[in-house]
Amino acid sequence: MGPDVPLLNDYKQEFFLKRFPQTVLGGPRLKLGYCAPPYIYVNQIILFLTPWLWGGVGTLLYQLGVMRDFCTAALSGGLMFVTALALQVTNLYAKQKTVTVERMQIQNTLTDEDEFEFSSCVGSETVKFIIPGKKYIINTVFHSLLAGVLCGLGTWYLLPNRITLLYSNFGGTVVIFVFGWVTICIGEYSLIINTATETATFQALDTYEITALMRPFYIFVFIAVDLAHRLLVMFLISAGTAIASYFIPSPLGVILFMTGFGFILSLNLSEIWFAFKHTMISHLASSKSKNTHRGLRMQFGWREFIFYVTVLTFALTEASLLHQFAGSSSFSQASPQAIASYILILLLIIMWILREIQRVYLFGVFRNPFYPKDVRTVAVFMEKQRRLMKVGVVRRILLTLVSPFAMIAFLSLDHSLQNLHSVSVSIGFTRIFRMVWQNTENALLDMVVVSAAQMLVFNPDLWWNRSLDTGIKLLLVGLLRDRLLQFLSKLHFAVAILLTSWTEKKQRRRSSAALIALNVAFFPVLLALVAVSALLSSPLLPLFTLPVFLVGFPRPLRSWPGPAGGTACVCPDTVYYRQLVPGLAAALQAALAAGGLGLSLPGSHYLCRFQDRLMWILVLEKGFTYCGVNIKGLELQETSCHAAEAHRVDEIFEMAFEHQEHTRILSPNPHFGHILTPCTVVPVRLYSDARNVLSGIIDSHENLKHLKDDFVKVLVWMLVQYCYKKSKTWESPGTANKSRQGSFPENQHGGAVKGSRALREEDSFSVDTVEDWTDDSDIFDFELSSRTRDRKEPGQSGLTPKVHLSIPGSVETQSQDFLPEMSPEDKLNRAVVLGLPAVDKGKQPEVLSRVEFSCSYSELLSIPEEWRTAPVPSSKVSEMRQRFPEEWYHFVLSQLDFFHLKEKPSSLLTDLMKDKALKDLYIHGVLSCCFGLFGLDNAVPAPRHVFRAYTGGIPWSAGLDWLTGKPELFQLALKAFRYTFKLMLDKASLGPVENFKELVTYLEEYESDWYIGLVSDLEWQQAVLQEKPYLFSLGHDPSMGIYTGRVLTLQELLVQVGKLNAEAVRGQWANLSWELLYATNDDEERYSIQAHPALLRNLTVQAADPPLGYPVYSSQLLQLPLF
Repeated sequence: MGPDVPLLNDYKQEFFLKRFPQTVLGGPRLKLGYCAPPYIYVNQIILFLTPWLWGGVGTLLYQLGVMRDFCTAALSGGLMFVTALALQVTNLYAKQKTVTVERMQIQNTLTDEDEFEFSSCVGSETVKFIIPGKKYIINTVFHSLLAGVLCGLGTWYLLPNRITLLYSNFGGTVVIFVFGWVTICIGEYSLIINTATETATFQALDTYEITALMRPFYIFVFIAVDLAHRLLVMFLISAGTAIASYFIPSPLGVILFMTGFGFILSLNLSEIWFAFKHTMISHLASSKSKNTHRGLRMQFGWREFIFYVTVLTFALTEASLLHQFAGSSSFSQASPQAIASYILILLLIIMWILREIQRVYLFGVFRNPFYPKDVRTVAVFMEKQRRLMKVGVVRRILLTLVSPFAMIAFLSLDHSLQNLHSVSVSIGFTRIFRMVWQNTENALLDMVVVSAAQMLVFNPDLWWNRSLDTGIKLLLVGLLRDRLLQFLSKLHFAVAILLTSWTEKKQRRRSSAALIALNVAFFPVLLALVAVSALLSSPLLPLFTLPVFLVGFPRPLRSWPGPAGGTACVCPDTVYYRQLVPGLAAALQAALAAGGLGLSLPGSHYLCRFQDRLMWILVLEKGFTYCGVNIKGLELQETSCHAAEAHRVDEIFEMAFEHQEHTRILSPNPHFGHILTPCTVVPVRLYSDARNVLSGIIDSHENLKHLKDDFVKVLVWMLVQYCYKKSKTWESPGTANKSRQGSFPENQHGGAVKGSRALREEDSFSVDTVEDWTDDSDIFDFELSSRTRDRKEPGQSGLTPKVHLSIPGSVETQSQDFLPEMSPEDKLNRAVVLGLPAVDKGKQPEVLSRVEFSCSYSELLSIPEEWRTAPVPSSKVSEMRQRFPEEWYHFVLSQLDFFHLKEKPSSLLTDLMKDKALKDLYIHGVLSCCFGLFGLDNAVPAPRHVFRAYTGGIPWSAGLDWLTGKPELFQLALKAFRYTFKLMLDKASLGPVENFKELVTYLEEYESDWYIGLVSDLEWQQAVLQEKPYLFSLGHDPSMGIYTGRVLTLQELLVQVGKLNAEAVRGQWANLSWELLYATNDDEERYSIQAHPALLRNLTVQAADPPLGYPVYSSQLLQLPLF
């Protein structure tokens, strides 16, 4: 689709033009889209101005000197409270007047499109339309009370005398008074009348009516500034000082308290609590409960507990000793704190270097000369990566143990902690003592900046040194660092959108030139918007992902409500992500610990790529020696937009990791400026996916000619293995017959037919089978149930002869043993199948004679009787005897060991081979399966028939009808055919099978290491989760007329990892939320979801949480230990 696709279609444009004024004014619906009486608009205007009316009454009384300011505020607030309560009661009365029972009201955006019919100015429909009411009674009272408080404070805040004293300008007083009351009216209307849909919608459903409180909250914030200045600041300062000086009077106690709790709060407390709870349950519960919890993965044990206690003990000891004996001196060139500063500077430089050489690009710009070049295989990569792994271990030790103790030394020696503690000292040092452990790298950078400033500026009269203690300095530096990094990331995002709107031809719209010109002309305004967005830590929202930027609503770093991994668009591809995520998490754990992923902070985004799989990683939390991440999997079925962006991702990773043999040292990153920066590759145990076209193999006459013979061999092997495994449950040959009678039917599926049919002659079996034909149509339901009943009671069927009255020229498909309540008319109107010859129904079913084995142990390998009842003519049995691979049959029997038999003759295998009765059973069993899959024709099967037989979609036939009536045998035959097909492919690619031993090796490998079936099978997904080494599936492309083979191979392979610009992701997600939840622009071909290779717009939308995004997999919070 071209770049000039409409941002909003015509219907959505009309909808947006109705909704936007409603949002601006706080809820009044002054444009409905249909004809409404004038009193609807008049009533809304009156209600909108009501707060101004009551505030005007109070203001007038104050200006006339009748009442004081606080009495005026109380009067206006009381009138507003009574009015709000009366309006809510009116809504309740209107609801009770019109309906007796009404469901709890649920806010639905679709109601914006409903049309109402109004009868009068104050009718019930009018009241319910203008005042929708509240869901809960408590909100009715609470919101009314809040409306009164807001009106009272607004009246007090906007008194003209106070404004005039503040600005000393009559014109300014009028402007502030008018716009101030308009603001309060907007807040009051959204609070008590009708809540407008906000542009900053965070989630689709507002269960607890939080949206109505947003505008009043902002108004309270501005009004409370004056109150806080007068009352709260002095109270907080005095209370904080009193608490600090009263409860912890000793500076040493304060140091120990901050050090200890800073360390404890930086740990993974949820995992520690889980481990503690599990330990208590294990001790208190029974042995059964112990076994239940044994499989849980524990990340916190005694080793971790001892490590944490040891670190805490050393930290407390160090802090107390240094503060007590060396913390009294002020900062100077030779002071102990200055020496600690030099150590911190050295540590920062070393750790920065060690972190950067773990990545493929230094600072994301230049090629790292130490990183392995042209990495394609795991063995080569691990060999070249060995030195960097040692460097990573050194870095981890410096980061986890050395740096925190050096920073605690710097803080303990600070002169600010020697004096009486104020609120600023408590806040600043409490924060930094926790950051030392929780965010070590950033804390180290902050301390280096502060210590460098102290070493460069020794003037004690400077404001920086005179008014601020070290804790507040570190707080300000940390805030400045965080906002500066956000500013740079947001500016990078804004410039990328601005440039690509012209350089990318598919993004170039008719309005692009004008928008670029406006952004260049007002570039200072753009910088101000980016700065405000960074200051508020809000996403920079590009409207429709065009270079039109707004300051988004502040959101959590996750950007979405609810717990991580709560929802995903599950599909068959989900199983591949479920399999690889544990291995990927372990690989990420090593990469994060070594620093290969750069500086990872909460809110960092990473993108992993392997073949057609894309994994989106979000860092949720991070602390001392742990990191919490959420891993999402994107769809594998690539659309055109998905494919375009995935191709760009592949190109970036290939240039970074696979084409570096002939590049220069420190060569620049060719994709510098892209929101994706390659970091490293990690080895993960997952499935590689190979797809091949089978032309020349499946359509080869020679291959298909041997297919039937190989199928007979494979089926013989499979039947023998099946019976041999069954024999392991039997104790002796004397109980074999009893066990067989009791065990085989129990293993049939619930829908299996347990009876056996008589062998039919060649001239009548097909017609009898037609009688048993069933269909999903309703008219055959009775025939199916009746026939199933007959099959389940073969004895009764044989003893009671049936009388069949048939219409000449037709065959009835319904037996005559009708239910007693059937009327004669129903019997006459039963279903018939016309055009088939008459059938002789006088034959009684034959009873199979007992098989006499020459070897008593042959009963152990005897196949079930019901598997020998296929309606095949005797001539075919003789033909199968000639085709039966007797040598192969003897070889398969010779491979059996019968170790499970306590007493067995030495000639057991020889006796089994000589037993002709046993061989005849297998001949009948093999013939039955061949008859079901191939029919009675000896012709070479066509490729289409082979494909349909592989998939189990063979057209109906008499043999297939019999075979599907034995579900267990049918599954064995289908499995044998699939093994045969795979054997045909292996013989075509690897050469013919030399001997029987090699053939057995093939089959045993298929059985143990392969799943051979269809991608759509449930067993396929189970095999993936069980990590079968190999999986094979056969497919067909009807458009091209070709057959394809798909092989999944489980092996350790390299997954490429890159870091995304987090602010670019947050900005696009903010636009997605605004566009779908506010503008309801859910068009699947909308502009903002089209492919954008520079911003990865389509992939970013996919990675959003449902219902706005559609990842096929989303993990729960994964806790990765980093030490």
